[in-house]
Amino acid sequence: MTLDDDNLLENITLAYNSARFLQSGSKLSNCPVDEGIEIAFAGRSNAGKSSAINSITNNKKLARTSKTPGRTQLINFFSLSQQAARLVDLPGYGYAKVSLDVKENWGKHLDDYLQNRRSLVGLVLIMDIRKPLTEFDKMLLDWSNTYRLKTLILLTKSDKLKFGPAKSELLKIKKTLADHSALHDVILFSSMKKVGVQEARQALDEIFQPHLISSSEDAPTKTDKTDSIKKPQET
Repeated sequence: MTLDDDNLLENITLAYNSARFLQSGSKLSNCPVDEGIEIAFAGRSNAGKSSAINSITNNKKLARTSKTPGRTQLINFFSLSQQAARLVDLPGYGYAKVSLDVKENWGKHLDDYLQNRRSLVGLVLIMDIRKPLTEFDKMLLDWSNTYRLKTLILLTKSDKLKFGPAKSELLKIKKTLADHSALHDVILFSSMKKVGVQEARQALDEIFQPHLISSSEDAPTKTDKTDSIKKPQET
C-alpha cells in the first residue's frame, strides 16, 4: 500500500444512509457471495439491535423492528454504496417465544456464519445498558477475542439512565473487558435520543477502513476455526 493509499484511507467515510436491503439468508449457503467486507450486528432479543441499525443508517424502515422480540429468523444483508461493503443483521437470541427446535436452528446457522464467513471483518454487539454482559454477550465476546475480530459494543437504551449512572456502567464494562484483544470501543447509545449515532458511524468507518483497498484484491481471511461456538443454556 502506498503513502497515497494510507492518506486516502484516513479520509474515507462511508455513507451509511446509502444502506439498502440486499438479501436474506436462512443459512450460510444461501447468503450473498462471500466477497467484499461486512460488519455484523448481533445482540440478545429486545436489546434494540434493529433500532440501532435504523438510527445509524437514518432509515426507520431498513431493519424490521417488532414488539415481538426475536421475530427475525434470517440473516439480513444491507449493501452500502462503497467498495462492496455491507452491514449484516443477525437473528436476535433469547427471549423469542418460539420452539426449542427453532432456537437450535438459529444457533447452528449463527455459529456457521461467524465461523466460516470470510468477508466478516467486524462485530457490533448490542447490549441493553440495564442488562449488560449476558451469557450470550460473553459467548460472543469470548469468540471475538479468540479470533481477534474487531468488536464494537453499543450500550443501547442509555436514555433510560441518568448520565452519571450510564457513564459509570460504561467505565465498568470497559474495565471488565480490558483484556479483550480486539475490543474497538464501547459507546453509550440511544436510538430514541440519537445519542452515540455519529460515534458509532465513526467507529464503523475505523473498522472498515483497513479492508477497503485490500478487499478489491483478495477477500480477507480469518484464522481457521475448529471449535464451534457453544450456545448458552436456555432457561
